[in-house]
Amino acid sequence: MKRLVSLVLALALIIGSVGVVSAADTIRIGLMAPLTGFAAADGLSVLQSVQLAVDQVNAKGGVLGKQVELFYVDDAANAKEAVGLARKLVQMDKVVAVVGGSYSMPTRAVAPLFQEFEIPLVAGYAVHPDITVAGDFCFRNGFLGTVEGRGAGVAAVDMLKAKTVGMLTMDNDFGRTMAEGFEQYVVSKGAKVVYSQVYPLGEKDFMPYLTAIKEADPDVVLASGYYAEAAGIVKQAYELKLRTQILGEEGYDSPKFVELAGEEAANGTIIVTNLDRDDERPVVQAFIKEYRERYGMEPDMVGASNYDAFMIITDAIERAGTTDAHKVKDAIAALKDFDGVTGVIKGFTEIGEVIKPVQVQIVKDGVFRRFGIVDAPEVIDPRK
Repeated sequence: MKRLVSLVLALALIIGSVGVVSAADTIRIGLMAPLTGFAAADGLSVLQSVQLAVDQVNAKGGVLGKQVELFYVDDAANAKEAVGLARKLVQMDKVVAVVGGSYSMPTRAVAPLFQEFEIPLVAGYAVHPDITVAGDFCFRNGFLGTVEGRGAGVAAVDMLKAKTVGMLTMDNDFGRTMAEGFEQYVVSKGAKVVYSQVYPLGEKDFMPYLTAIKEADPDVVLASGYYAEAAGIVKQAYELKLRTQILGEEGYDSPKFVELAGEEAANGTIIVTNLDRDDERPVVQAFIKEYRERYGMEPDMVGASNYDAFMIITDAIERAGTTDAHKVKDAIAALKDFDGVTGVIKGFTEIGEVIKPVQVQIVKDGVFRRFGIVDAPEVIDPRK
């Protein structure tokens, strides 16, 4: 028995030593994404895009001469699941930074934890303000909900010349914060809100709402939703022959939206989002090309946003010259004019909010194309 115990202890020491060497020889970065559940298509895009980024960085020699090792977890867009997984990434996997590739509810839940552990977090596309309020280790590469809402307001009244608008709002953090920014902007520009209704997440029957919108007859309706709800709204609006221009947001920005809505119904839909497919900068076109070739599908904004979040972290580690959390956090905060797939990032505000243009896209022949760009400082700067 003593011999057996000795062997077990020796094996444990060997395994422990291998783990220490492995951790020392690589730079460990975490990723949280909704790989199962209602947001699984978004989660897949996030994981594929970040894995692409990891492979590209490692092929060029890694970071600080070390290969990057990705540790990813599936939070299923569930806040309770996310808390335990965040602890695992820090306490067991020993990651030095985390890409927040999930929705607002789980990201809000884990941001205070990463702040407490002093682990830099870059949220890819979660919109709720509480994420960056958690502290100086928390950053957002996606738009604050109110900023995206203001961008949608520009699209409605400045680009589409709407005099009357409607709002069909998904009942969650994302929908409500967007609606707040949108209404604030359009009213300040003299447009009249003639319809406003909140609907529950997961709704499938939009006909009662769309019938009421048809009766109110606004020039534009901001209809928020994730790709499943978005497809339902657009498909049923097409069946109802609704003539109001539907204006969506980044939740529409998925190949699943066009697939579920059908190309004919989806065509003409305009959205505000985080990815311009017609941006000619090499970093954008290289990402789109390699993503298509590797995965056989179109990239979307959730993938591109988290690709950028990962690259922001590795760029900061390189500039800091270390994986020391405080120095990496400071390097992220000092970032300027970063050449990202989702735009040239001017930098972050004092509380970690990104400053970059809002992209406006339109569906043509089943594909998102450029409709316009919102870059006015008073709209895209979260401090305004």
